[in-house]
Amino acid sequence: MFVTIIIFLVVLSLLVFVHEFGHFFAARRLGVRAEEFGFGFPPRLWGMYKNKEGKWKRVWGRKEITDSQDTVYSINAIPLGGFVKIKGENGDGKEDKDSFVSKKPWRRAIILSAGVFMNIVLASVLISIGLMIGFPQSINKDVLPKSAKISNEKVQVVQIVPDSPAVEAGLEPADVLLSINGEAVLDANDVEKIINSSDKEELTVIVSRFGEIRETSLIPKLLEEENRKIIGVAISQTAIVQYPWYSAIWEGLKMTGQLLWAIIYAFYEIIRNLIISQPINAEVAGPIGIAELTGQMARMGIIYLIQFTALLSLNLAIINFLPFPALDGGRLIFLLIEKIKGRPVKKEVEAVFHNLGFMLLMVLVLWVTIKDVVRLFN
Repeated sequence: MFVTIIIFLVVLSLLVFVHEFGHFFAARRLGVRAEEFGFGFPPRLWGMYKNKEGKWKRVWGRKEITDSQDTVYSINAIPLGGFVKIKGENGDGKEDKDSFVSKKPWRRAIILSAGVFMNIVLASVLISIGLMIGFPQSINKDVLPKSAKISNEKVQVVQIVPDSPAVEAGLEPADVLLSINGEAVLDANDVEKIINSSDKEELTVIVSRFGEIRETSLIPKLLEEENRKIIGVAISQTAIVQYPWYSAIWEGLKMTGQLLWAIIYAFYEIIRNLIISQPINAEVAGPIGIAELTGQMARMGIIYLIQFTALLSLNLAIINFLPFPALDGGRLIFLLIEKIKGRPVKKEVEAVFHNLGFMLLMVLVLWVTIKDVVRLFN
């Protein structure tokens, strides 16, 4: 458990730090002063900066800095991600040329969007590196590029149908099907053949779950109209796919785009179902659930952890870009209103919306976390 928590904090810190670096880099490039850029969250432990004479100075603790001419680079007490303090981000310093609020809306939009962009870039880099090493993924040999090398092929459960024999047998997504009734499962097509050719009422299924071999039994369900038996799983042929570095970069970009679209569509489905009061099919996890998944990926191997980190980075990018107060997307909405009206929304009014949005987000996180805790105890 302790190792899982450490790995989760390292992954989360990477995602947050890269996001904040995006804001920092864009602000500097567009002439906005970043007053402080730190690793971790305050209070400050140590920092360094250039004073007004152009000399580098060190500062210990939370001592107030009055002679800085540029960014203070700091290491802080809470080692979780990072932060950037941008001059004028709260609406002050409108007369200063290096203030965020003094810049044109399109410049501020770029700065606000840069964190999201960097999370997408991080995902693309991680996926490309993973493809150079060898990435686990669903395969179709007919469409794979010739440069791809395939190894460790297996048949994996990707979805469980509710109220099916698979649920009663305790099968879970990501289980690797090894054998059914003693017959080895080597190909995705083998599963249906073995199930329908067996004259036994009960089937013995052996799976591998995160490296642990498990045995269970189930009784297939007969679909009389189709004259075939099912156990209630969606399966996929998966393998470790490796590319040369020059192909891995391009394939990484393509895969990032495909995953990004898939996640956007999943969010659309969740929001649509909420609006029309339909059941939500997707699983929603909070910090505890994500930490649990991180631990599972780490136990499966470093390549699975890299893949999972890339997915988290894309999810973080999309969530931050949602048009909701307190998020980057919500701040962009206020910039759009300013562009339409010709003048900015009063900072007090905008602050109220962002504070309310933040409170709602915290309530949502708390609700999801409680569900995660209940699920773990069950």
